[in-house]
Amino acid sequence: MNKKLNTILFILGATLFNVLVAILSFILLLILYLRYVIVLMPEQGHMWGFTFIFIASLVCSFFVYRYALKYLLKKIDVDKYFDPLFVRRNIRKN
Repeated sequence: MNKKLNTILFILGATLFNVLVAILSFILLLILYLRYVIVLMPEQGHMWGFTFIFIASLVCSFFVYRYALKYLLKKIDVDKYFDPLFVRRNIRKN
């Protein structure tokens, strides 16, 4: 496999990982909310809870993705296996 294909597969895999972490964290937070918090809240506050769970799951997936990426980049030599996405072109100034 060449570097460009490795880069594309890495981006697709990382995106899939991020989406799965977001879904799993949403489900986990929803279960915890429905089990422990919803009985303590008034009826008017239930929708705010679901909004908070959605935002919290996105934030949680961001942090998990960030730490997983840092760990992976420590283990893998990026220059050896991946091609840069954006190539800087030399612009001549006259």
